[in-house]
Amino acid sequence: MRFVGIDPATVTGFVALDIHGNVLEELEVKGEGKSEKGGITTEKLVSLENNLYRLLNPGDEIVLEGAAMGTQKGITTGMIHGGLRTMVHRKGMTFNLLNPTSTKKYVGVTGWTGDKGSKRRLNDKEKKAAVRAAVLEHFGYTHKSHNVIDAYIIARVALNVYLYRELLPTLDNLPYQLEVIQGILEGKETG
Repeated sequence: MRFVGIDPATVTGFVALDIHGNVLEELEVKGEGKSEKGGITTEKLVSLENNLYRLLNPGDEIVLEGAAMGTQKGITTGMIHGGLRTMVHRKGMTFNLLNPTSTKKYVGVTGWTGDKGSKRRLNDKEKKAAVRAAVLEHFGYTHKSHNVIDAYIIARVALNVYLYRELLPTLDNLPYQLEVIQGILEGKETG
């Protein structure tokens, strides 16, 4: 059994873990074909889906990160997320969804910096750097791609959802991690 985390995007992060949290696969998945300004071509989308389809194995416990609220490229995001969800379904598999804010929450990143009264929202680069540092601190894991780092977090969530559901000790036990796990099992994660 593998525990798969998928961070859908034009360059999709994919990580598969074993039952002990060891990395079995970690890569960026891309679609081949012509690029289209401001979006993704059907050819590239189908290629991305097919490449991901080949990576999935029967019995994988899968968590997909949902689309971020207010994303700049809503149509492209919708096409990718919808395509990957239906591809997993066509393969006869199921998945759980994880809200992007819960991905960050799982490693203790809030998206804010500063003290009460003078907080400011982290910009995109700062948020990615904070997540990278938090994943290294929490799990000793790093990768050159922020897509793969996010997929690693999502795979950890998949593993711990399985362990929690099966009444086994979870690998990750911090209160904010358990909130994310329970949120998925209670259907509160809408992704």
